[in-house]
Amino acid sequence: MKLKIEEKPFLPEGRHVVKITEVEEGKSENKEIPFINCRLENEDGFVNQRFYLSEPGQPILAAFLKALGIEKQEVDSKELKGKTLSVEVEERSYEDANGKEKTIKQASHFEAVGEADTSDRI
Repeated sequence: MKLKIEEKPFLPEGRHVVKITEVEEGKSENKEIPFINCRLENEDGFVNQRFYLSEPGQPILAAFLKALGIEKQEVDSKELKGKTLSVEVEERSYEDANGKEKTIKQASHFEAVGEADTSDRI
């Protein structure tokens, strides 16, 4: 059987410089909270990161935009595509709405390119 792979692997845990290659808008499956999903990738792989447009999500989105050099209070999500930043990739487990444990890869500890070249993890 021939296997045809047309996707990059997930980025390994640690610090990576990535480019935003896709931005999609959506709503959460259970609570209908609007979000944007950014595909963050480099030559080694990718990670998808959702940013919820809710009050608890505001500080996370603000840190992401600051790392991109965007300091406006209002930004069109289309402006994000093509920008680069440094992120920490990590795995996180959580309990979904059905009580099942899920593990995802996520990006965090957003920094401008060149400001954080190594992992924040101890």
